[in-house]
Amino acid sequence: MSFDKLHEECAVYGVSLNVDEAAGITYNGLLALQHRGQESAGIAVYDTDRLVCRKNLGLVSEAITNEMLTDLAHSKSAIGHCLYSGKGNSHECDVQPFVTEYLTGRIATAHNGNLVNGRGIKKRLIKLGVRFTSNSDSEIISALVAYNTVVAGSLEDGVAKAMNELIGAFSVVILSGDNSIVAFRDPWGYRPLCIGENSNGIAVASESCGLDSQGFNFIRDIAPGEMVIIRDGKIVTEKIVLTKEKRGLCIFEYVYFARTDSFIEGMSVFKSRFNMGKILAEECPADADIVCGVPDSGLEAAQGYAAQSGLPLVPAFVKNRYIGRSFIYPTQSQRETAVKIKLNPLRVNVEGKRIVLVDDSIVRGTTSANIISALKSAGAKEVHMRISSPPFKHNCYFGTDVDNEENLAANRMTIQGICDSIGAESLGYLSIDGLKRACDECQLPFCTGCFDGEYFIDDEILREYREGK
Repeated sequence: MSFDKLHEECAVYGVSLNVDEAAGITYNGLLALQHRGQESAGIAVYDTDRLVCRKNLGLVSEAITNEMLTDLAHSKSAIGHCLYSGKGNSHECDVQPFVTEYLTGRIATAHNGNLVNGRGIKKRLIKLGVRFTSNSDSEIISALVAYNTVVAGSLEDGVAKAMNELIGAFSVVILSGDNSIVAFRDPWGYRPLCIGENSNGIAVASESCGLDSQGFNFIRDIAPGEMVIIRDGKIVTEKIVLTKEKRGLCIFEYVYFARTDSFIEGMSVFKSRFNMGKILAEECPADADIVCGVPDSGLEAAQGYAAQSGLPLVPAFVKNRYIGRSFIYPTQSQRETAVKIKLNPLRVNVEGKRIVLVDDSIVRGTTSANIISALKSAGAKEVHMRISSPPFKHNCYFGTDVDNEENLAANRMTIQGICDSIGAESLGYLSIDGLKRACDECQLPFCTGCFDGEYFIDDEILREYREGK
């Protein structure tokens, strides 16, 4: 597995309609959210008094076949999920949604995020006789909701009780056996979740681009700590279940994870990245001839850098869009070759030029080194690397896949050392303050723990999580 880019864990989607189109809309919604997870996908529907789930490994188009969609076609409500496993090992048992049966019903659950107290909850539920089939936090959430629903007497009360027990990041959609969809978000607001509507009903998605693509008009973001219940194409309950004094959206949603055309908490993802480039040009100017962005992660920030610096924005690469994902290659040499195949320098644009090369992050540095080497082989005179986020130094406990801290470039080397190792003439990072200013239209504070080690969860709980308790 390649850890030279950060990866999000997954996307969730849900629809409640007045027409039998839920499965197809969920399928297409997941296609719009495929950037958040490429290792597996699944859809669960409520179909004539039964809850049916189909899921498999692979991209959405691979995991959900035409035959499956035909089988799921007669449905007015559905939830879906696409997964990035987080550890490079995809297993069928971890594919979502999870279906949980209990004494009074059946639910399907899909989740985006990561629990830091999941192990303790799982141990407690096992003692109560609950069986688990996976290592997924999502199955723990599903089982906890089911258990509390039996105890409390209703799904609404069961979800509320579960939310008060869970610690960590959880944006969740649940499909119940009474044709209801329940959507809820953790009280810290780590991961996004939003609602849209059209004449046929209501949709819930990890990002607004998943709503736009299916003709749903964005209504609002689900608030941290809020539960929303949808039935028969209408919102029937909107309730803040719990609040936290400290809240923080993962700021890397703006840096890299989210699709450029999405809006999250009132802020355009495109505008935030353009702003990052502008502020980066102010903080880290360079004596150069042109500005180039690394496709696709650095393109918007490169536009901002060029606009602020006055340097021309020039494409430096042709991207091969038909090559597979680099992290599926079994050896490091093959992964590095795949990077070169994916991005071929445009010699006519870079030869003899002093280049400002903009990208979103450096994790280990191998990809940056390969790209810079390719540019210089194509005749680039100088390459000044500029990164539209701060140095990445710390683990994430809330759904972002990160290599061990000792492998992170910013922990092993000084900035000058990283610069030398990747073969650049200079290297500059956006400051944490600059990153926050670039995203200042966001209506929530930010979690910047991956940059500064400051988290909103109690240190003792995080220590126990790191120690595997």
